Amino acid sequence: MRSVTHDRFGEPAEVLHMTQTGRPEPGPGQVLIRVILSPIHNHDIWTIRGTYGTKPALPATGGSEAVGIVEATGPEVDPALRGRRVAVAGLKGSWAEYALTEAAGVIPVPDEMPDEAAAQLIAMPFSAITLLEFLKVSPGDWVIQTAANGAVGKIMTVLAASRGVRLVNLVRRPEAAEELAGMGIANIVSTSDPDWISRVRNLVGPDGARAAVDSVGGEVAAGLIELLGQEGLLVTFGSTTGEALQLPAGPIIFKHLSVKGFWGAKVMPATPPEDRQRMFGELMGLVMGGQLDLRSGGSFGLDQPAEAARAALTPGREGKIMFRP
Repeated sequence: MRSVTHDRFGEPAEVLHMTQTGRPEPGPGQVLIRVILSPIHNHDIWTIRGTYGTKPALPATGGSEAVGIVEATGPEVDPALRGRRVAVAGLKGSWAEYALTEAAGVIPVPDEMPDEAAAQLIAMPFSAITLLEFLKVSPGDWVIQTAANGAVGKIMTVLAASRGVRLVNLVRRPEAAEELAGMGIANIVSTSDPDWISRVRNLVGPDGARAAVDSVGGEVAAGLIELLGQEGLLVTFGSTTGEALQLPAGPIIFKHLSVKGFWGAKVMPATPPEDRQRMFGELMGLVMGGQLDLRSGGSFGLDQPAEAARAALTPGREGKIMFRP
């Protein structure tokens, strides 16, 4: 079968190439998926660069989420799954014609759900909904998020609105602010504005925000600390700049703030099955109801890995770049 692989770590457009690899066979508890679409996520990019929390053994096939058809089932798996269209995430090697995954993790998707939405139903939306619950906020609370124009950021705006949580959406470029405004999103502030902290304070009020989520890193974290209220929580979710968090000690001490990391690969497996079912039901309802728009930013063949990688790293795209085998 054809696969997009890399035999060294580096920039995806430079190290990814299409190769012929053996078609795998499902073992106990596994299913073989015939891939329809597989997105390129930031964590896929970081994995190829060798900067993510885990490093695959090389050579490695990229990709970690897909929608596809169950082609074959292994021992201890209900054969009725064969032929079902399913969404799956957390697997290894989805940028290929076929991919193996654990049967317990597949999510059958409604026939009415487009492939483009089903292909990205789990990783980013489920990260966003578990992150929102991780914050332990209530209706009426203020939350500040950076990288609001990213996939998780856009999903968070929908989830927060549906739960009555008030959200401040930070971006780094005026163009990104215009994009979000065009989508009907409110409370947008660009950190390129020298007065961005004052503008956010005017929104959240003198008591400050209950929580903040940072996916950027660097000096913006100091502003978030300043904007949090007493007993507030700062969660670091990523670092698009690659810079270390710059955290002032004084406000953390005097406001009794907490700083936590959030890694979906640890949080999601620890989520009780009944909570996972509840949250997936909420996400599917938002997608099917039209509130959560999981669109594609374009698809590429497996023979176009460099073009796909460059497209995925281009700012301002409307949706996830995907491989279509």
